[in-house]
Amino acid sequence: MEWKLKSYEELSKRELHDIFKERVQVFVVEQNCPYPEVDGDDDQAEHLWLENNGEIVAYCRLFPSGIKYKEASIGRIFVRKSRRGEGHAQLLLEKALHTILQVWGEPAIKIQAQHYLNDFYTSLGFTNISQVYLEDGIPHVDMLLNTAQH
Repeated sequence: MEWKLKSYEELSKRELHDIFKERVQVFVVEQNCPYPEVDGDDDQAEHLWLENNGEIVAYCRLFPSGIKYKEASIGRIFVRKSRRGEGHAQLLLEKALHTILQVWGEPAIKIQAQHYLNDFYTSLGFTNISQVYLEDGIPHVDMLLNTAQH
């Protein structure tokens, strides 16, 4: 297995295709949620994923502060359905947090989390900063990790 972190410009056509294909599979097909998955923000993101024999196992987008929010952010987080329950989400988020906090030196990270994952994100140091709301018909909550509080 191999970690990859690439800017939009560094992605090959095949990598971009595979990322879009897997994101649509998870966020549109599995969640039965027709929404514009290819949202125009990919060119501003760093793309982090774990790959095994050419297959994306886990993935997320990382944004520096000032792009999505005043804080840095993580989005489009997923683990391939056939690989869930193997600890890949924890590893992905640890890698994402390290990249944003240690490598980039960002002081805070904001996410829009699906509400059912609240305990998982809380275990990583995030705190709720909003009430539960519907985003594309799915309950979400805004969460913040602030290194000044840790």
